[in-house]
Amino acid sequence: MADPVPHEPPSGRPARLKVAVSILLMLAIVGLGFFFARRGAVHANAAPPPAPLEVDAVTTQPSDVPIFADGLGSVLASRTVAIHSQVDGKLQDVLFEEGQHVDAGQILAKIDPRLFQAALDQATAKKAQDDANLIAAQKDLERFKTLALKSFESQQNVDQQQAKVDQTRAQIAADIAAIESAQTQLDYTTIRAPVAGRIGVRQVDPGNIIHASDQTPLAIVTQTQPAAVMFTLPAQFLDTVRAAMKRGPVEVLAFDRDNRRQLSRGTLLLVDNIIDQTTATIRLKATFPNTDDVLWPGEFVNARILLSTRTGVVAIPNTAIQRGPHGVYVWVITTGSKAEDRSVTLGPMAGNITVIDAGLKPGERIVTDGFFKLQRNRAVTVKTPQPGTAS
Repeated sequence: MADPVPHEPPSGRPARLKVAVSILLMLAIVGLGFFFARRGAVHANAAPPPAPLEVDAVTTQPSDVPIFADGLGSVLASRTVAIHSQVDGKLQDVLFEEGQHVDAGQILAKIDPRLFQAALDQATAKKAQDDANLIAAQKDLERFKTLALKSFESQQNVDQQQAKVDQTRAQIAADIAAIESAQTQLDYTTIRAPVAGRIGVRQVDPGNIIHASDQTPLAIVTQTQPAAVMFTLPAQFLDTVRAAMKRGPVEVLAFDRDNRRQLSRGTLLLVDNIIDQTTATIRLKATFPNTDDVLWPGEFVNARILLSTRTGVVAIPNTAIQRGPHGVYVWVITTGSKAEDRSVTLGPMAGNITVIDAGLKPGERIVTDGFFKLQRNRAVTVKTPQPGTAS
């Protein structure tokens, strides 16, 4: 018969239970110690908060901003006249120096006048002859009329003598016209400047035979005071330009090709009466006094036209404007020296500044440089402002 399973005495269970509880308590203590030790290590190894980021900033102020539009154009002389001879003959003298300024009516050249003087003398002599014939015909007419009253002369002879007198008078009128024509031809032998201006290169030398039909001019005179600038703008500016012209004279500034140096100040004269559909542009013409001859015909210039002046608006440097997936924005420095990105609505641009139609108000500080690593709510510090820069 098998041995019976021995039974543990009741007094042994409480002892084992105490041992198990002791082991669990020890494990719990060890685990809590490990947890707090690890948590302390994490806090000990955490990175300190980032230092404030240095940026450049300006403070917005209400200001008056002139709005311009720029267009490329070229300088035109107010008058350009090619000097041609109006009669045929030998070029006798040239009385100007190339490049000099000439006055209107100044003698520029002379053509041999002898043939034209002879023609004038001949026409004058012919008139003197006809004047004498008229006197004789009038005396004969008076005698015929006297004799006709006494019935010693027929009325037919009187009428014929009257016709002779009338023909002689008509001949004298033709002689006067011939004299005027001959005098005009003689005057044409003296070539005068039709306008005041600067004369160019002499293209015909004295001694040459010149003709009224020659294609090559003797020289070219350009009147540069005043001067004009013809330039183009996109057709979208048409309404704005016309509105500016209704308000009064529109100022136009002429700059050099690099758009750095102002050459002259003038006034808009006209807007062309048609839009170029090929380039979608309009042509405009401005006049300049050009008393110092700084504008030279044929020179390319940049024309800057004043369209309007925005008063009391917020304008910021172009460098402050940022563009992102959600549109245009700027970085604003809040009262706690934290960076905040804010959406803005752009207005017209005027040089290196842009008008802000919405999103900013006067007195706010905006970042103009130092955008690298800039984030929302990032602490910032403004660098020492340069002279002339508000911060």
